[in-house]
Amino acid sequence: MKTWKPMLTYLVAFVAFALVNRFLFAHPVIQVLAMAAMVLFAASLLRLMLNLVKPKERKAMTMISILSSLLRYVAALVILCWGLSILGVNVNAIVASVGIVALVVGFGAESLVADVVTGIFLIFENQYNVGDIVEVNGFRGVVKEIGIRTTSIMDMGENIKIINNSEMKNILNRSDNISRAVSDIAIPYETDLEALEAKLPRLMEDIFAKRQDVMLSAPRYLGVQQLAESSVILRFVVDVAEKDIYSGARTLNRDLWLGFRSLGVECPFPQVDVHSK
Repeated sequence: MKTWKPMLTYLVAFVAFALVNRFLFAHPVIQVLAMAAMVLFAASLLRLMLNLVKPKERKAMTMISILSSLLRYVAALVILCWGLSILGVNVNAIVASVGIVALVVGFGAESLVADVVTGIFLIFENQYNVGDIVEVNGFRGVVKEIGIRTTSIMDMGENIKIINNSEMKNILNRSDNISRAVSDIAIPYETDLEALEAKLPRLMEDIFAKRQDVMLSAPRYLGVQQLAESSVILRFVVDVAEKDIYSGARTLNRDLWLGFRSLGVECPFPQVDVHSK
């Protein structure tokens, strides 16, 4: 519905301006407004058609996202040049006398050029695509949209960060990689560690049997990670897809805690020994 509203607005505006231009007077301003409404309607229609395409490959999704972004700039450029022509301005003479480069530099758009050029190289180098999980300058999320100038990334909290393409540097692309969720479980010093370790393989298999929707393999026990003040820290890891890195860790923490309780091992608590004379 949100996509149809601007299209209907542009269509109604175009029809209204066309009628005024046809039956009342042929004023250049009315012609420019009618032309602008027509171009915006055509661009909205093309973007709607692109959004209806739902490819499964990330590369195809990226191309659709870039084409949708490109349509906005093309529409603005067409409106500008065509509007100047309707108003009697010789656009060809302006371009020939000033030059495209001089226009860009004159408007102080060096960063714009850098963003556009970087966006083009990102397409051909295939560094990341729509749907990939990336980390840029400490911000980690899923690429939602790649435009001519900017890239939109959404984190786990559905916060969207828009980054200029020229600032997309030192990208860590985590998509299609197997990641490891880590869980550190504390046990009391009084626990018989050797007896517990003998029961862990069965517990790991039971957890994997119930969590194959998140885990790619059975969790693995790595050993004693730390001798803390009031507990012994045991480390466990499990292979998960990158998109499940956080949910995998939470699931592993929960199932290990419940599993340890079923084995008679409770979570430790801080203890203080007091010696008096």
